[in-house]
Amino acid sequence: MAPLWPYATPGIPDALFEQLPGIPISKREVRLLIVGALRLEAAAVLWDIGAGTGSVAVEAALLCPTGQVVAVERDEEVVSLIRQNCDRFGLANVTVIEGVAPDCLAQLQPRPDCIIIEGGRPLKPILQVAWEHLPSGGRIVVTTGTLENLYTLSETFAALQVRNVEIVQPAINRLETRGSQQVFRAIDPIFILSGEKL
Repeated sequence: MAPLWPYATPGIPDALFEQLPGIPISKREVRLLIVGALRLEAAAVLWDIGAGTGSVAVEAALLCPTGQVVAVERDEEVVSLIRQNCDRFGLANVTVIEGVAPDCLAQLQPRPDCIIIEGGRPLKPILQVAWEHLPSGGRIVVTTGTLENLYTLSETFAALQVRNVEIVQPAINRLETRGSQQVFRAIDPIFILSGEKL
């Protein structure tokens, strides 16, 4: 049987992921930017905090076959969804943890080379505690869709002395069919912040 995603490049179509109503998925185009911001190496260890459907975790695990992804979610049903998606793509290098950040982060193993925080509340303490576990040279990527969180993240990045900070807010439109016409529909805007620990 052919693998579900046989390509070496990221960008899995959203429809290939199992999804639940109300559970966010990082859209394919946004995932491409997130994965690029992580700058993963083949043996990288990634912590995905607030993993949602697990789409970023799956993409990262496929790109890092000798690495390890630790996906953290607080809801039992969502944890099950992440596991289903990992099974769909035949991944053995993803560990799914049911836990509430930042409290559960001290127990996570192995230690990360990079961390992605996908939204989440309370965002500031999650970022602060995650930062403590990141080694020198490690990368942090955080996403948010609100202006309030953008302010919080900017202030926290400054306080933590995150280096080489990059912030992008892409404008993405997808072609969709509505009735007999094809129209462009905007994907909800999101901010992607990234940087390094020196």
